[in-house]
Amino acid sequence: MSDTASPEPAQVASIATPVNFVLLSLLILLTYLRLRPKVPATLPKGPPTVVFRTFTPPELKPLNGEEGRPVYMGVRGQVFDVTNGRNFYGPGGPYENFAGRDASRGLACGSFDEEMLTKDLEGPLDDLADLGSEEMDALRGWEERFLEKYLVVGRLVSIGQKKKEEDEAAKSNV
Repeated sequence: MSDTASPEPAQVASIATPVNFVLLSLLILLTYLRLRPKVPATLPKGPPTVVFRTFTPPELKPLNGEEGRPVYMGVRGQVFDVTNGRNFYGPGGPYENFAGRDASRGLACGSFDEEMLTKDLEGPLDDLADLGSEEMDALRGWEERFLEKYLVVGRLVSIGQKKKEEDEAAKSNV
């Protein structure tokens, strides 16, 4: 007989090893994380809807930023929502005198004094007829700046003008 040993049968390597199990688990986890349904992104709530309306000076006066109210300001017959600039136009700000008021004359003259504001809220609006061309140019500059930065939420008319418009609207609806 021969001393030569017969070759051992070849061993088949199993794929069921602990390392392969860990790798397969990792692959399944990564696939799940990649393909799982995503939580829908929630958008932040926008500002409340503002309806364009007609204001009179007494209606505009309480909108001065106090007690959490918005800050509105009139410039040349337009009412701007300057709430985003509350630090400037709201209570304690350098332009707080203009909040809830027609600020046209004060902006045109570059004055923040109380005397620049119309005292009689029941009377006609300031027509600014006595302002010079430089002051009117300054006012137009302010108006352009406001139009770029703030939302126009209405127009400012005198009480008499608003009553007249309401009467005309009532007559046309009859």
